[in-house]
Amino acid sequence: QVQLVESGGNLVQPGGSLRLSCAFSGSRFSIYAMGWYRQAPGKQRDLVALITSGGTTTYAESVKGRFTISRDNAENTVYLQMNRLKPEDTAVYYCNARAFSGEAYWGQGTQVTVSS
Repeated sequence: QVQLVESGGNLVQPGGSLRLSCAFSGSRFSIYAMGWYRQAPGKQRDLVALITSGGTTTYAESVKGRFTISRDNAENTVYLQMNRLKPEDTAVYYCNARAFSGEAYWGQGTQVTVSS
């Protein structure tokens, strides 16, 4: 069983930075990829960034050049470094893990609010 716990969400001014963390427990060798999704009020949940077990990364066009996803296998943690934040980045951010078996796991979410 995989469990995911996000942290790092906060209120930040436009142009500021935040780093989100996702700590996962369980067998990381069963996980194909981990990613961050976000959901703004009244909108669908969308992929923000993804990193595979091989280290390949994928980003949504809207965050390319501003956000960086990384993983620390020793700490069983995935990070999302968010720079030059914009009000439209405001959302609940969810950590996701995709297993080789096809199962998907979700964290509870962490709120990011970008506002002056």
